[in-house]
Amino acid sequence: MSDAIKHECGISVIRLLKPLEYYKEKYGTAFYGVNKMYLMMEKQHNRGQDGAGFASIKLDMDAGERYMSRVRSAEKQPIQDIFAQINDRINTTLQEHPEYADDVTLQKKHIPYIGELLMGHVRYGTFGKNNIENVHPFLRQNNWMHRNLIMAGNFNMTNVHELFDNLVQLGQHPKEMADTVTVMEKIGHFLDDAVAKLYKQIKKEGYTKQEASPIIADRLKISKILRRAAKNFDGGYAMAGLLGHGDAFVLRDPAGIRPAYYYRDDEVVVVASERPAIQTVFNVAYEDVKELDPGHAIIVKKDGSSTIKEILEPTERKACSFERIYFSRGSDKEIYQERKELGKLLFPQILKSIEGDIKNTVFSYIPNTAETSFFGMVKEAQNYLNKKKEEQILAIGSKITSKELHEILEVRPRIEKVAIKDAKLRTFITQDSSRDDLVAHIYDISYGSVEKGDNLVIIDDSIVRGTTLKKSILRILDRLSPKKIIVVSSAPQIRYPDCYGIDMAKLEDFIAFRAALALHKDKGTMNLVEDIYKKCLTQINSKDKDVINYVKEFYVPFTPEEISLKTGELLSPVGIKAEVQIIYQNIENLHQACPKNLGDWYFTGDYPTSGGNRVVNKAFINFYEGKNERAY
Repeated sequence: MSDAIKHECGISVIRLLKPLEYYKEKYGTAFYGVNKMYLMMEKQHNRGQDGAGFASIKLDMDAGERYMSRVRSAEKQPIQDIFAQINDRINTTLQEHPEYADDVTLQKKHIPYIGELLMGHVRYGTFGKNNIENVHPFLRQNNWMHRNLIMAGNFNMTNVHELFDNLVQLGQHPKEMADTVTVMEKIGHFLDDAVAKLYKQIKKEGYTKQEASPIIADRLKISKILRRAAKNFDGGYAMAGLLGHGDAFVLRDPAGIRPAYYYRDDEVVVVASERPAIQTVFNVAYEDVKELDPGHAIIVKKDGSSTIKEILEPTERKACSFERIYFSRGSDKEIYQERKELGKLLFPQILKSIEGDIKNTVFSYIPNTAETSFFGMVKEAQNYLNKKKEEQILAIGSKITSKELHEILEVRPRIEKVAIKDAKLRTFITQDSSRDDLVAHIYDISYGSVEKGDNLVIIDDSIVRGTTLKKSILRILDRLSPKKIIVVSSAPQIRYPDCYGIDMAKLEDFIAFRAALALHKDKGTMNLVEDIYKKCLTQINSKDKDVINYVKEFYVPFTPEEISLKTGELLSPVGIKAEVQIIYQNIENLHQACPKNLGDWYFTGDYPTSGGNRVVNKAFINFYEGKNERAY
């Protein structure tokens, strides 16, 4: 993606089902779980580079012995920083106490971070808050083991104000109005309530206070706690929690917006945001890693037993399509094929744009993440040419000469590495003119890769704001003197905010929105824009579940082709010589390529929750009133 937008977060949970001595004997180290968590986080580093966190719990520790550890970092390379800290602590302890080296019991007792239950999190700061206080996991501490709660997640809540008010009405005093804190305190409230009721019941059965603790751990019903806590959640989420005594859970939202996968055998239970991370780190087959169903939680009890429970009734599945287009690692078997299909399905539009002139067209891609879609696009171009060649050869028949045959077979798609991203350049000068000059050099070009007068087709994952295209990419591509530059987006036009995890909050940031606004001005229909604003105002404080997304009406007067054409005009830098055309994927092709991930609200405005409709209406109000602020 040539435009920088914040990605998803990534979660990992590992529960070792055997004693640590087992891993020492089989794998040569009692730090097996820590090592695996490092790999899990590295394999998901694409999901978050603003911060990272690690937490662990040791089972069956004596009173007075530390059983929970947590380390977080907001440094430039947070995963490496975390595990450097962990490694230093382990090595220091072993140097001071060499007797621990071969004694797993002493290691577990005296060395932090080693444990049977581990959690990892990688984070992109969707609100730009990247200080250590905003880095997961979050910790809710208590002297009762059962009431200790460690949480991390990949989520945004659209109704955080409502959830915050619910806590206040319960008599709590939350320290911050943030969705992570609010969700943790919500779950924590019902956890406290469940523990208190069990304690009262167990005392009636004649057990002492000390005897009650392990019984509470055994009887605690995590599924019931989650049902009570999550019934008013509105958002996309995959949230993980560890309880101090050793229970663990990962809960997925009812529409399946955010991803979660799990694997179980007799040694481990592991949950992560991405399937390939589990496959690679634990060397297991694709079919052995299962997707956690929407609205369900995988729950691992302290005794190691694991179950899948329905927490909330699943709604229509709206798994995020951006996961397939861009966010998730392309090494996933299904995602790799889907991205190739996205490129393939764009080829008919490309062929029309170049008027069938493949011989004088160069094909390339912009960021490396678009490479897989590029493969699909080029393969379809090859298929098209093979069919044309076959027709030509059959038309000539047996009279074809060697020279004619060679000329026909010689035609193939011209593939070049045209745009090259330089090492990250920092725009350290604040003046706009100076900063723009620096931005223009983020990409460089391969001189000589395009002949003067050629068509140049460049595929990108998506076109969000168009800033990098206008200020950098199109300017440098124009130096190659192509006749026409065709920028192809494997994603459809991004028209609406995403409030479930991605940092796309303001309508006026989107080039498709700005293009539609320009068309309204061109056609003298700004009165419709005012009407939409007034309709949005009627919805903003509505508690109705059937809130209407009135912003859809903003795009109704125009075809996608008209918006694409205007986008090309808006993104064409002053003085550019080549004709610029923008081609977007259409919704039908997106659904065909990604049939299991039909969450497309940022393209269509079809939000899976009422909170999404409230957010988009609020975003339009902010735009109309000139407020430069987020809608959630």
